Amino acid sequence: MSIWFASPTVEAANRRMQSVLPGYLGILLTEFGDDFLRGTMPVEPRVHQPAGILHGGASVVLAETLGSVAANCVIDPEKFYCVGQEINANHIRPVKSGLITGTARVIHLGFRSQVWGIEMRDENQKLTCISRLTIAVVEKTVARS
Repeated sequence: MSIWFASPTVEAANRRMQSVLPGYLGILLTEFGDDFLRGTMPVEPRVHQPAGILHGGASVVLAETLGSVAANCVIDPEKFYCVGQEINANHIRPVKSGLITGTARVIHLGFRSQVWGIEMRDENQKLTCISRLTIAVVEKTVARS
């Protein structure tokens, strides 16, 4: 059974990200599964730290992108919107080049909060980073005159 509120598409989500940070880092959403969202990011010099490996902050951008997009796809966007509240990451293995793939899966879906777990793997399917993202679910308010 699908967790999504409507029927999100990677094409629509990728269009919204083109001119903001995920787009600049080359992040692409690749798949909405019944209970997960998957996306990729190229590991190249623009996301390296000075030692020539993937910058941990870039991994966190991928994690927050996947979790935030997923969070906003399980709520009614006419009534609510979701924003990141807290994120942590454990960097397991360095990556010098190639493509990393992140998969976001829900841990908790509440009325006011959500928790998402995001795993990132290299092209050899080795775990490179694991992250947990807490999301605030915010009710949209009607403008008062």
